[in-house]
Amino acid sequence: MIKFLASLMLVFSLNLGSQMPVVKLSGDAGGLVNGKPFSTEMIKGKVYLFFYVDPDVREKNDDFVNEVKKQKFPKDKLGSIVVSNMAATWLPNFALNRILKKKQKEFPDTIYVKDFNKVFVKKWKLKDNEYDVLLFDKEGKLIYYKFGKLDKKETEKVINLIKENL
Repeated sequence: MIKFLASLMLVFSLNLGSQMPVVKLSGDAGGLVNGKPFSTEMIKGKVYLFFYVDPDVREKNDDFVNEVKKQKFPKDKLGSIVVSNMAATWLPNFALNRILKKKQKEFPDTIYVKDFNKVFVKKWKLKDNEYDVLLFDKEGKLIYYKFGKLDKKETEKVINLIKENL
């Protein structure tokens, strides 16, 4: 019950229905896998699934991701951003960089980002050392947030939210 209430309080602190503060990552703070800067200002124009992931638990929501892929949503209407919380893992950065570059080649339509200083944990109050899943509508407003493993019910909820907002 306490964990549920803490999760509920965290969701409310993220202000569902509003835009999140702009986060910019570049240089030593992180950025795109190719080394270019990244800004959350680009989360507009289509629905975006946003994942903030501790690399140690990167497979936690594979079932959810696979269910979303099965829907074959149009790529011009649904985008995805995966931010790797590089400071949350024991894995060395060179190994993570290799993994992320490989992922970027395998999934070129997904935007892969590195956060070396837990900027999203601090600025957006995301759950640290976890797998955070956020969904934004076309205007860039947060319409869903959960950390941890999404069960079948949550997966259906997110898929329905995506459909409603495309």
